Amino acid sequence: MFPSCPHSIPLRISALVAAIFGILTLIAGGRILLGLGEAGYSVVQPVLLFNTIMGALYLLTAVFIARSSQWARSLAIFIAAANVVVLLAIVVMRATGGTVANETMGAMTLRSVVWLTIAAVLVREYRRRPGVLGQA
Repeated sequence: MFPSCPHSIPLRISALVAAIFGILTLIAGGRILLGLGEAGYSVVQPVLLFNTIMGALYLLTAVFIARSSQWARSLAIFIAAANVVVLLAIVVMRATGGTVANETMGAMTLRSVVWLTIAAVLVREYRRRPGVLGQA
């Protein structure tokens, strides 16, 4: 599937998960932003925009992982951190009386866990095999 991907199974799985998450995120967010459907719950517009933009970044990161780019690890760490920050922001928003749907909380939690895991895999693989993610 990723012919230029390093032979590490964790890296291949990370690239595949990043790509799937990117495609699903772009479809879900784009559908609502373009008025082609409704979420069925109260949508926090800034979170919707954030997630849709991040969907494209997820896909880009998947390509970088597959191509052994040095950018893969940095992007994965950035994505994980950004998702955690947004998750914390909506937790605070909800705790202070704001309307945040359970679906939004669950989705942001899932995104955060997945990207923390991908970032951890990339950091570990880089430490185990320094040349793996060192190409431009």
